[in-house]
Amino acid sequence: MAVYTDITDEELGGLLADFDLGQALSLKGVAEGVENSNFLLETEAGRYFLTVYERRVKADDLPFFLELLRWIAGRGFPSATPIPDRAGRLLKTVRGKPCAIVSFLSGLAVRRPTAAHCREAGAGLAQLHLAAEGFPLRRANDLGQAAWGPMFAGLHQAAEDLKPGLAATISSDLELLARRWPKGLPEGVIHADFFPDNVFFNQGKFAGAIDFYFACIDALAYDIAVALNAWCFEPDGSFNITSARQLVAGYESLRPLSDLERSALPVLAHGAAMRFFLTRLADWGATPEGALVRPKDPLEYERKLAVHRSSPDLVLFGASA
Repeated sequence: MAVYTDITDEELGGLLADFDLGQALSLKGVAEGVENSNFLLETEAGRYFLTVYERRVKADDLPFFLELLRWIAGRGFPSATPIPDRAGRLLKTVRGKPCAIVSFLSGLAVRRPTAAHCREAGAGLAQLHLAAEGFPLRRANDLGQAAWGPMFAGLHQAAEDLKPGLAATISSDLELLARRWPKGLPEGVIHADFFPDNVFFNQGKFAGAIDFYFACIDALAYDIAVALNAWCFEPDGSFNITSARQLVAGYESLRPLSDLERSALPVLAHGAAMRFFLTRLADWGATPEGALVRPKDPLEYERKLAVHRSSPDLVLFGASA
């Protein structure tokens, strides 16, 4: 979450005039993440989030994201649900940009997840995959393996500026991933950004997930790989095998992995680390001046890439035999 677009009182009033939410009481920008402008909105009817879509989010993808949220909420998955206006429309416009209002999801994200949190998160991810089954819309993963080579083509110098010699290392990684990327894994809707700051807990139990704006159709096990990177590395860069085992066990308590999925986890985790390294590298020098935003350090994921490179089967220790 971030704030790139300011909204005046008049613009907010004009937007809310189409809803049955009453008058605005407050609007506060949320300074996290890097993709969209997000605001905590309080009205006479309650508390909501207002998101103004910017940067990577394509207008043509927004119906997929919003209808997905409505679909999974209807199947019992705890997530922020889009609020329709009086005409039933989920997608609106403010200051010439697409936007949406979603319900407020209660709970707290954790900054230092324990193994118990990882187990709950794994079960929550499986719950999401199951709730999304049958969703009729499709969206390809435009930040998937096929996109990484073209993305890095314009980032060689940025990688060298970050760490001398890194461009050649990343190029080598990309060649290896292209050769080894698994095919034929079970697919479905994935969150694709299932990080601790996008997952809420209530008294230690999984309470829901937010920020579905990378959701797409891809291998379900790739979503687990994203989560293993996001949840199971310690601040010193070491991989916490206990947390990984708990995350996978939590997932498999609801959706057991196939042997093919389990054996693919190492290369999927390596690739997931590459995806977030590349987008962080692209964002590192591209944050608009004056934006209320904190770009995320690409070196965090460069270190994770190094772990996967030196110990390619490490994440298998997190999978049940």
